[in-house]
Amino acid sequence: MAEEKKRAVLYAPNPPSQEQEEQFLCFLREKYGPNVTLDWERRSADGFRLEVDMDVYDWTVSGKLRQMREMLSELPGGRRDVIPLVKEAVQNWTPRILAEEMGTVLSVGDGIATVGKLDDVAYGEILMFEDGVRGMVQDLREHETGCILFDSGDSVCQGSLVRRTGKTAGVPVGEALIGRVVDALGAPLDGQGRIATHEYRPIENPAPGILERGSVNRPLETGILAIDSMFPIGRGQRELIIGDRQTGKTAIALDTILNQRGKDVICIYVSIGQKASAVAQLATNLRKRGAMGYTIIVHASASDPAPLQYVAPYAGCAMGEYFMEQGKDVLIVYDDLSKHAIAYRTLSLLLNRSPGREAYPGDVFYLHSRLLERSAQLSEERGGGSMTALPIVETQAGDVSAYIPTNIISITDGQIFLESSLFFAGQRPAVNVGISVSRVGGDAQTKAMKSAAGAIRLDLAQYREMEVFTQFAGDLDETTARQLVYGQGLMQLLRQGQYQPLRQYEQVILLTAALRHALEAVPPKEMSAFAEELLEQFHWKRRDLCMRIESTGLLTDKDRDEIVSFARETAAQAARRRGW
Repeated sequence: MAEEKKRAVLYAPNPPSQEQEEQFLCFLREKYGPNVTLDWERRSADGFRLEVDMDVYDWTVSGKLRQMREMLSELPGGRRDVIPLVKEAVQNWTPRILAEEMGTVLSVGDGIATVGKLDDVAYGEILMFEDGVRGMVQDLREHETGCILFDSGDSVCQGSLVRRTGKTAGVPVGEALIGRVVDALGAPLDGQGRIATHEYRPIENPAPGILERGSVNRPLETGILAIDSMFPIGRGQRELIIGDRQTGKTAIALDTILNQRGKDVICIYVSIGQKASAVAQLATNLRKRGAMGYTIIVHASASDPAPLQYVAPYAGCAMGEYFMEQGKDVLIVYDDLSKHAIAYRTLSLLLNRSPGREAYPGDVFYLHSRLLERSAQLSEERGGGSMTALPIVETQAGDVSAYIPTNIISITDGQIFLESSLFFAGQRPAVNVGISVSRVGGDAQTKAMKSAAGAIRLDLAQYREMEVFTQFAGDLDETTARQLVYGQGLMQLLRQGQYQPLRQYEQVILLTAALRHALEAVPPKEMSAFAEELLEQFHWKRRDLCMRIESTGLLTDKDRDEIVSFARETAAQAARRRGW
């Protein structure tokens, strides 16, 4: 059987002379056998490049520089005699064969490049374009590859060369990231210099399997009374925060981060499509309140290209997984996944994928499920670490039945729904008790909190129902009137300002006193002010009780009776003093 002919292509600004052609053919026949041909193609470059199948001999300036960088990166660092080594290496250096697959750009625009001649490329692989532009394979077709660009594609044009790296997209991870603001690829944005990390993780990683997970039974306290009492969040849980624009979704996430101070929880805030000024203000607030010491901010702004907005939550998740697998507890906030889905829809349409419902591609559910499933409580065999996810989703006119909200509701372990009407009525946080739910429930509460919270959801539901029916009533009987006043007091008690998280013992005291009707003497309008006074009195006069509840997480019958008795006494004194 005749040996297959090989075709070699010489890319150079000028055709080779007859003598040069003979030298090339002599080299090629010695290397690849006698059945090899040489063709010349004009290419404006300083030097020449010879290609034979996947073997590339690059004697262009850019090729020499790239090979030299790779060679210098292999030299030992941190030594005083490294300069002589560099000089010797440069003097003795010659370009070498590069057995790599090269492709060419067929078209480019809007952050998307279509590349040909890359038959063996893998999904998610990083490609290197000319001038160091990076891209990631996002679409595989029969004769071409769709690639999203992470850097400015101004230098990429039709015919530009592309080479495979064999690596998947990854981000730097490590302790050095804590306290920093970085972009979706881990580069610093806060002007505090480079980040000394020595480890990388792929942004896409399989979620822990069933046998690798443990039960969610440790609370992650938000410090927000309405949430910790009725919709507790456990470490390793995924709790959705959902509501219309400007209803306090980010405020809940921010307060939760602030409440982790001193609790050995590493927090990661992923900003997707937010204004840079808003994220700068958020970082300032965290720094002012001492929370940046355990927080990482990953920011892909609204002005960043869609590919960076797309990879940002996966990058933040990879950073969190690094700490989780070391046995630590992590809280990660995705703000918000609505904009993430829009960025992915933009990429998909530019890649000519078939649009589905609301023009989203068919795999938009998988987009978020493979992200959120990576949050887990690991088993003791895996180190016992956890990663708790608080994804945020924005609704339009309170419509929770829209495509993206229903997708994410079905993935998460519960949702906190913030209602516009409650927000504008002054109820902060504006949590709708009827729609909100935590599927972990009391398993993520301490015994003290579970005992104190009691039937608060039932009491509030009865109040809301009674409030609706009595709107058109004239005279109310005494029992109904007292029930309404009691419910109004509960609603006022659940009002909580931003940056004012409550400790566990403070929540237990307020709930125990209110649900056992020890605060009936307090008018609803005075409830918030009196609650602060009551906690201050407990702090000074019943400090042992407070610290016992905080440290043990238990509430004995004796403690409960003491709380109710002291609360009634304090309320009676306040009533006499203020003339209620």
